[in-house]
Amino acid sequence: MAPNNANSPNIPYEPLPLTDFPRSSVFQDSPSLQPSGLDTPPPDRTSYADDSIINAPSPRFLAAALYQGDDPGNRVSYASQNTSGSAVPSAPSSSVYALNVHSGQPLPDDGLDSEQGPGTGTQSPLYLAEKHVAYAAPAAKSKRKLLLAGAALAAAVVVIAVVVPVYFTLVKPKSAAAASSTATSNPASPSSTSSAGSPAAVTGGNGSKVTTEDGTTFIYSNPFGGFWYWDPNDPFNNNAQAQSWTPPLNQTFQFGVDRIFGVNLGGWLITEPVVFLVPALYEKYQSTTPQAVDEWTLSEAMAADTASGGLSQLETHYQTFITEQDFAEIAGAGLNFVRIPIPYWAIETRDGEPFLPKVCWTYFLKAIQWARKYGLRINLDFHSLPGSQNGWNHSGKLGSINVLNGPMGYANAQRSLDYIRIFAEFISQPEYRDVVVMFGITNEPEATTMGQDQLSRYYLLSYQYVRGASGIGEGNGPYVSFHDGFLGLSQWAGFLPNADRTALDDHPYLCFSTQSSAPMSSYAQTPCDTWSASFNTSMSAFGMTTAGEWSNAVTDCGLWVNGVGLGSRYEGTYPGGWPVVGNCTPWIDWQSWNASMKQDITNFALASMDSLQNWFFWTWKIGNSSTSGTVEAPQWSYQLGLQNGWMPTDPRVASGTCANQNIWNPPLQAWQTGGAGAGQIPASVTSEYAWPPATISNAGAVTLLPSYTPTGTVATLPPPTFTVTSGKSVQTANAGDGWNNPSDSAGEMVGIATCSYLNPWIGPSAAPPSPLCSSGAAARAVPQPPVTPFPSRI
Repeated sequence: MAPNNANSPNIPYEPLPLTDFPRSSVFQDSPSLQPSGLDTPPPDRTSYADDSIINAPSPRFLAAALYQGDDPGNRVSYASQNTSGSAVPSAPSSSVYALNVHSGQPLPDDGLDSEQGPGTGTQSPLYLAEKHVAYAAPAAKSKRKLLLAGAALAAAVVVIAVVVPVYFTLVKPKSAAAASSTATSNPASPSSTSSAGSPAAVTGGNGSKVTTEDGTTFIYSNPFGGFWYWDPNDPFNNNAQAQSWTPPLNQTFQFGVDRIFGVNLGGWLITEPVVFLVPALYEKYQSTTPQAVDEWTLSEAMAADTASGGLSQLETHYQTFITEQDFAEIAGAGLNFVRIPIPYWAIETRDGEPFLPKVCWTYFLKAIQWARKYGLRINLDFHSLPGSQNGWNHSGKLGSINVLNGPMGYANAQRSLDYIRIFAEFISQPEYRDVVVMFGITNEPEATTMGQDQLSRYYLLSYQYVRGASGIGEGNGPYVSFHDGFLGLSQWAGFLPNADRTALDDHPYLCFSTQSSAPMSSYAQTPCDTWSASFNTSMSAFGMTTAGEWSNAVTDCGLWVNGVGLGSRYEGTYPGGWPVVGNCTPWIDWQSWNASMKQDITNFALASMDSLQNWFFWTWKIGNSSTSGTVEAPQWSYQLGLQNGWMPTDPRVASGTCANQNIWNPPLQAWQTGGAGAGQIPASVTSEYAWPPATISNAGAVTLLPSYTPTGTVATLPPPTFTVTSGKSVQTANAGDGWNNPSDSAGEMVGIATCSYLNPWIGPSAAPPSPLCSSGAAARAVPQPPVTPFPSRI
């Protein structure tokens, strides 16, 4: 067993009863629940299906949380009276009252499981069970008065024994030290429903019943000590915790120390044929004109299909594809982050753009609410930009690249920067910043087309807009995540030194290049050999580095994995003359996979998780084909793998799979996590990457290209509405106004009335308008409005 990490000597944990652990220092990751090595037989996971073993050692991957100031308590949840450790609110007037056991309810007699909540010691569930035995009601007496007196005394003791511990263990914030030593307990069971006449409980753990806002119920399954928390009268309470090893939302997630075990919610707010509600809605429009191959053409086809509901079919998809129960299952799978792709049309559309505007934003707000309820953190990923940043279907429109490329490349970049600013202003508000803690500012920009210099300038201004909205320093808005643009992690080493809380994102896939007929078993160590070194190096050379997407696919087999009607490289049907390697059926027919095949995929998944260190699997779920009635891209679905035995039920078992790979040791430097020196980018660097670039790829001088001017009305994102009841008073909770920096009053980039513009998706071969503007019009290449610094905090 390895000693305490020399870089984190004050993080307490007890030695775990593990053997054959392959390295002495492992990135503060979670306890490996199986020895590493390819010859190790698969573990019997039933032996650790529940973390609530009495006196079990604390998980090694549980770091001390950071706090506000010198207060060794939890960070205050915005607008919540139940998170601060200062004054205890009056129980009858507080939502904490919902946790109380009332005299009209019978006391459960099933011992530990019926009363269990987070914590041990004198306020623990075990202690409660012992108290129930020690203070049981006295035996019946012959005299009625003695009987009544004894019953009253027993009832009083029970109420005290239940109310006080439940309040102090579930509602009063837990300190980081307590979390470290007790978080393996299994919080169970205040149920979300109660007997008639009593308030509904607002929290629960493994085995508790959850009632959703539409009245449906399900049983919460979380064997990892996680618990949900949702009080409609306290909607910004951040008490929830996804697992024992993940800090609750009211404590700081220490990037570089705490590990990201994440999953994408692909295909939800941006549709993709491979991950749509059932690819059936794309299949439905394969014989129409236009054929549905991306959300642009799908929207056109749906709009024409009024008999089926037109574009409202998309909202049906938002309502049903991902639900609250998915968030609960994600936390119960040992995952602590969700990466949520979102398109620009969540904010607005402009003339000629067929997308359903603004509606998906309503469902992103639900995602924030559900993530808050289950203790999950969100990486908001700006996935689809006007004009397209990569020309792929998931950018909204399949075809050409028109951001930082072609005659509309500058104008589309200006518009995209505005949308980054608008998203950043919303998620930096105090009500949301502890849930949405990472912002991927542009998904998969094709830097080989745009140029790294142009993309670097775009990235710097994006960063400045986010920090203008959030302010500088830990806890002030999200980490800013830059995709590597397919240039490789090493090309961004040292980019923006002293930038406040940035991250570098890479999407390592094996399946979109040379195909192989090798069996799945041959890939057991491929992720370790292929990715470990680059991610280890990048954590030092750049800073926080994540794998924003990866999957279990080692071939490009699967329904529409490459796009509608594009075939596969593996079968030689993909455009470009690819040789035939084999038949895709064995890779798709998951119902026929035997135990050996499933274990081979599990081994690949474990190696990927360990080598990538901080990751987001693509994707949580895949829809069924309307033709076959089943999933036809099985190696892309985390949920399907959990249900059928080829994804690990606990991601911590991955630790140690990549033996002797020199896994990076924390911590990050202070400025990389919002500490000393954060935000102090050298002037020489900001000058080197000043905006705008002198030229745009495949278009020439930026001064000769269409551009926008900052005179429009900013399309501020609306907040959710929460109705709060206190006694007879009913009020609307303050949910923010969508704009965190009151000093930022710059307008939105819009067209100049006397100037000409091309279609934003025109493509790089078109010539710019000539003349650009009528005589006397403003000069072109209008700069973005200057960044308005966030007001200094006193």
